[in-house]
Amino acid sequence: MKSLLCSLSAVFLLFDGYGQVSGKSDTGRTDTAKLHEVIVRGDKTLYRQRPEGMVVNVESSVLTRGSSALEVLERSPGVIIDHRNNSIALNGKNGVLVMINGKLMRMPVEQLVILLGTMSANDIERIELLTTPPSSYDAEGSAGIINIVLKKNRRKGTNGSASLTTGYGYREKGTASVNLAHNGALLNTYGSYTFSHDRPYNELTVEGSSDFPTLGGHQRFLFNNITKPLQNNHNVNAGLDARINTKTSAGASITYGDSRESSSVTNQAVYTLLPDSVLLFNGDIRGRNSWRNLISTVYLEKQIKESEKINLSLDYLRYRNQDGANVQSSFINQHGSEAGAGNPLYAPRQRTFANTVIGVGVLKIDYSRQLDKKIKLETGIKAAYTESTSSSAIESLVNGQWVGQSAVTNHMRMKEGIGALYTAGSMQIDAVTQLVIGARYEYSRTRLNDAITGLVTVDRKLGVFFPNLFFSRKLTENADLHLSYSKRISRPSYSDLASFVGYSDPTAVLTGNSSLRPTITNNLKLGYNYRGYSFSLLLSRDDYPIARYQLTESPGRDLLYVSPQHLSYQNNLNLQVSLPIKITRWWDMSYGFVGGWRKYKEDYTRYPLEMTFFGYSANFRESFRIPAGISLEISGWYNGAGYNGTTRIEGFGALNAGIKKEFAGNGGILQLAVGDILRTQKVDGGYGSLTEEAYAQHNHFQWRPESVRSTILKLTYSRSFGSGTSNGGGKREGGTGSAEERERVRNN
Repeated sequence: MKSLLCSLSAVFLLFDGYGQVSGKSDTGRTDTAKLHEVIVRGDKTLYRQRPEGMVVNVESSVLTRGSSALEVLERSPGVIIDHRNNSIALNGKNGVLVMINGKLMRMPVEQLVILLGTMSANDIERIELLTTPPSSYDAEGSAGIINIVLKKNRRKGTNGSASLTTGYGYREKGTASVNLAHNGALLNTYGSYTFSHDRPYNELTVEGSSDFPTLGGHQRFLFNNITKPLQNNHNVNAGLDARINTKTSAGASITYGDSRESSSVTNQAVYTLLPDSVLLFNGDIRGRNSWRNLISTVYLEKQIKESEKINLSLDYLRYRNQDGANVQSSFINQHGSEAGAGNPLYAPRQRTFANTVIGVGVLKIDYSRQLDKKIKLETGIKAAYTESTSSSAIESLVNGQWVGQSAVTNHMRMKEGIGALYTAGSMQIDAVTQLVIGARYEYSRTRLNDAITGLVTVDRKLGVFFPNLFFSRKLTENADLHLSYSKRISRPSYSDLASFVGYSDPTAVLTGNSSLRPTITNNLKLGYNYRGYSFSLLLSRDDYPIARYQLTESPGRDLLYVSPQHLSYQNNLNLQVSLPIKITRWWDMSYGFVGGWRKYKEDYTRYPLEMTFFGYSANFRESFRIPAGISLEISGWYNGAGYNGTTRIEGFGALNAGIKKEFAGNGGILQLAVGDILRTQKVDGGYGSLTEEAYAQHNHFQWRPESVRSTILKLTYSRSFGSGTSNGGGKREGGTGSAEERERVRNN
């Protein structure tokens, strides 16, 4: 938030009666003058450290307006967005949960990335990067939780805001949003709608060698992929909060999202079989994807006594995804004859299907009581039940008939129940020392069966105890020390377990891995803050973390599987630094760094690998306030080289800039933003340099997003309206039991 009310005592001394200032004139006569508004402004730092993690005050950045939530996350310390694989990492680790207002977004990560990419950052108050969350949060998320907190609209009466963004890169893009609220004495109602449209572009080039038996042995290859999606997204949110009496309030909300994407994909490959044979592949893939989600919530809050409160919430979540594509291809040798004769996957025409339906019910009860002035007790229970069905297949047109194969067909059903009980005690030991001790117990049963064969592929019962501890002490007026410990879990997502299949070319498919088990993580953090500067050491141990998009061989050695696999362990020791620096009243800057020693081991390849390396990410921001309501910001981030299982990823980053004009008299805000100015956000990497891969794969790839091809410009105008109007809009915040139930539908 850009400004806040402060120095209230000075204001009270200034006022003598409502809306008036009194004083004696030189003649002894009392003069009275009316003041319409007094606002005292002060700036929040962009980053603030807390025992459980870091807080990003989003509105402290000029680039916020016109940006999406995903772009704001990408500029945040320690957050790495992999647009190539649609994954999110925090402090060098996957297994991140994303929450919005304390509600877990339990959907596939590619849909989550789309959702965050269409969410306007204008509506975000702050982002919490929680590496050691307290026991009141679900234990899910080995790397931690990213909680996006939306603005609250507290203004009385009827008011709202609207914004419009237009932009151009490879092709056009735009977002329009409006939100309205009516706040009365006993009833508050609110609603918002956002529409976004985008036509991005990305390109992938892979060059290397392999020893693939179906193609005749050792070969060199050059593969090129061009993807041109068209995305249209609608998001609607509505709800009400009612004050029943002085001690009881209730409310309900509903959120609906509809995302649709059509894509044009061109795949081309040249295989040179030693000594002199050549195979040529050309594939044209036309795909359509639709994703609908409905989230409904009802809650009740009861103040039993002044020091005692109980909250109850009931949620129902439903998600549906339909994905399909038609493939027209040719795979021929240098003489024009078709390759792979007799194998349906080499047929000139393919079609793919993937359909998923997920329903989740959640009941949560929280109770808190202030035992005395120094001790507070919190406890709660939660029950969640999930049912999901997923089916996918690749069919080939052979002799005029569509033919499927068991290796690339599945129909899976999953049922999962999770029960949890937590308790936490907060103790104010003395005026400068606080201790919080908490514990959470979760019991889950997950059952996954193949509807085609009737076989049960997963039947897992798991009960785990999750302790956590938070200690903080104020050393001086400007310095404090904090220590925290937590144990966490990352259960495999539904799509990780189910054998989804996706077509790449006749030699490779994307699939799942039903043998995956949960990742257990222990996190320890020591932090020190001084005058806004923060320094933290984070030590973590992951047992059986999941590395996605790894290469394995099919049982018949006729397909390359790209699937998630377990690492044996991963150890991280990171230093996190945040340095806000104010040069003058009109110039301030901030620098952030997260990096350190990382070590992991994998044993799913022929020769197990143990890797130790130094990984890091850094970001900076320079902000300038110019007269006439103009602000300028330059920011950038860079992710150092790292590893995902047996894949090496080279370093990459981006430089961004924005300029904002605030018009007087509630004339609104106009902002122009330019992303990836130097066009450096391309991702280079490779397989086979660390250990021997499946089919002796050894390759180098480069992924180039839209910004590398074309500079992306975005122009945004936003304005608030209604009673008590000021620049900036708002949404309200609420938390329910479904907060922890939406992430494991993700692909990351």
